[in-house]
Amino acid sequence: MATLNEKKTCSERMENFRRFVWNPETKLFMGRTLINWVWISLYYLAFYVVMSGLFALSIYSLMRTVNPYEPDYQDQLKSPGVTLRPDVYGDRGLQIYYNVSDNKTWEGLVTTLRTFLTAYTPAAQRLNINCTSDTYFIQDTFDGPNKTKLSCKFTSDMLQNCSGITDPTFGFPEGKPCFIIKMNRIIKFFPGNGTAPRVDCTYVGDESRPLEVDYYPVNGTFNLHYFPYYGKKAQPSYSNPLVAVKFLNITRNVELKIVCKIIGAGITFDNVHDPYEGKVEFKLKIED
Repeated sequence: MATLNEKKTCSERMENFRRFVWNPETKLFMGRTLINWVWISLYYLAFYVVMSGLFALSIYSLMRTVNPYEPDYQDQLKSPGVTLRPDVYGDRGLQIYYNVSDNKTWEGLVTTLRTFLTAYTPAAQRLNINCTSDTYFIQDTFDGPNKTKLSCKFTSDMLQNCSGITDPTFGFPEGKPCFIIKMNRIIKFFPGNGTAPRVDCTYVGDESRPLEVDYYPVNGTFNLHYFPYYGKKAQPSYSNPLVAVKFLNITRNVELKIVCKIIGAGITFDNVHDPYEGKVEFKLKIED
């Protein structure tokens, strides 16, 4: 009993481990002969080669069924979302507050607009073409470079008084600020049913109250030749068309809630689960 309970010394344990790794008497390496290790290695090599081949084959078969230009499933959005620039988010959504006499309160807003419009300079739009038609730009072939589809130009000068060219401050110091409305992309979406969709801005809850607004381009429309959008791979240089809104009669020192809706067939703006579908709401307060 004493012999069974006798503890081995550290050197004995190391010696036993060494003999387990390589036993010079039986010629066993970790309890197996060399030929056994060769067969085990070959088995696992063949196993993982077959598994890797099956995995590669399944991925190849899947990729052959995927359309590189259009997602197979895109039914989450039936109507495009709408975004606003400049976008300043507060505790309760978009909130744009500034003081006309304090340039520090609006210089950041102006910078946001300038940065956003850098993608709409003539240099940035050099790969796109001039479109003059007022109808959908349907493309059944890939006539662009590197097997792509053509995209129509949209340059910042189309926003006229809100382009930042004639007025680099976008009207903020005068209390007549410009905001830019962008409609998000949906592949092969045909808005308006043949009639260009337009932006309409009103006060929330009081649509009868006059809101004096200038829209750019004229009438605040998104020209149909920017639609449909065929996807990033098919149209890598595509730029969303924009509508600029210049508010002219904003009451000072009062928080106002404004909604800008996209009016057009196939565009909804009454989805209670998505406040930015087809419209964008924001609070505006101009102090003096």
